[in-house]
Amino acid sequence: MLMRFMKCYGRKLIMKELKKSCKFFLNEINDDKNSKGYGLIRDKTILANEVASIASVGYGLATLIVSVEHKWLKFQKAYDRADKTLDTFINNVEGKNGFFYHFVNMKNGKREWNCEVSIIDTAIFICGAITAGEYFGGTVKEKAEILYKKVNWKWYKNNDTNYFYMGYTPERGFWGHWDMYAEQLMLYVLGVGSPTFPINKDMYYIFKRKKADYKGIEDIIYTYCGSLFTYQFSHAWINFMNLKDAEGTDWYDNSIKATKANRKYCIDNKDKFKTYGEDSWGLTSCLGPKGYCEFGAKPCDADLKVENDGTITPCGAIGSIVFTPKESIKAMEYYYNNFTKLWGKYGFKDGYNLEKNIPWFSKEYIGIDKGIEILMIENYLNGTIWKYFMRNKYIQKGLKMLDFKENKNSREILLM
Repeated sequence: MLMRFMKCYGRKLIMKELKKSCKFFLNEINDDKNSKGYGLIRDKTILANEVASIASVGYGLATLIVSVEHKWLKFQKAYDRADKTLDTFINNVEGKNGFFYHFVNMKNGKREWNCEVSIIDTAIFICGAITAGEYFGGTVKEKAEILYKKVNWKWYKNNDTNYFYMGYTPERGFWGHWDMYAEQLMLYVLGVGSPTFPINKDMYYIFKRKKADYKGIEDIIYTYCGSLFTYQFSHAWINFMNLKDAEGTDWYDNSIKATKANRKYCIDNKDKFKTYGEDSWGLTSCLGPKGYCEFGAKPCDADLKVENDGTITPCGAIGSIVFTPKESIKAMEYYYNNFTKLWGKYGFKDGYNLEKNIPWFSKEYIGIDKGIEILMIENYLNGTIWKYFMRNKYIQKGLKMLDFKENKNSREILLM
């Protein structure tokens, strides 16, 4: 990967947001070493009470690395926290066949809210564990590998369709399918690279890759709702820059195009929603006035009239900083300079909406939204998460087995 530095007017703000966002994962955690839930991280700051998200823990493990690299946390303290957190998952967190329940009690690791055994949230946790293992080494790496090897990817597969199921609960069984492109690319890399329960590489090549143009941006492989998190989550761990698969798909370039289309959609609809604009964009899942919703943009299959209400979340643009650095930084500056209610102890809050007489601002921070900001900012600055995740032998094996090869037209990322 070729890198060079560029002057960026938003550096101070970026570092401020990064440090404050890291504090979410360092503070909103069960740090009682005598607790069965040690290391579990809150799903959100207010509404979750004692409920942890396993995806939050995955992002939290990566945040330990970022915090050490920026000297906000001592290496040994971060090592010990990562090590004992993985013990919690090995011994106490409830799940099935190596997969974990999406939401668990912070004190004991037991299932909450009658939630599903989640394949995608387990994958995010495993990605965090693998990254931490490569960075810290020692028993952290050993325990991350133990957890990875326990995941029975074959169990979560529909043998009739060759798709992964979307969800599972003991009461309902399996439902849905990952049948078109979304945030699930990590599943195939982890699954095909598994030394214990490997899937066949055809699973990666058969899901639907629907394409559409948007206002001059051509051939976007789009997701169902066009939400930005679907173009971000796998990219936070896997550096797809300069990689193409056997069909010539460049997922990094696709995320650039989808992000630009999302921003263009907001600009095109600024007369309809006054929250939208050239510096207020990034439609994705977040809290809005009506609760947590999946907001999206064209191109997509969804009827956007169902959800879109003018809500914007800072994590949409910030989580896209590796794809659209100039536009993302301008959005950050706009939010910070214009809306004091959008800023707090963990940096930018989860969303805002200017559509009513009294503008709405979230009082909440959500783990996965702060997490995607941290990983993408750090990758933009230093490539740290990419560096350690991509060095793992199973990830290298998975990408090789899926026939990813270096794109001859190498791309430069402009770093700060």
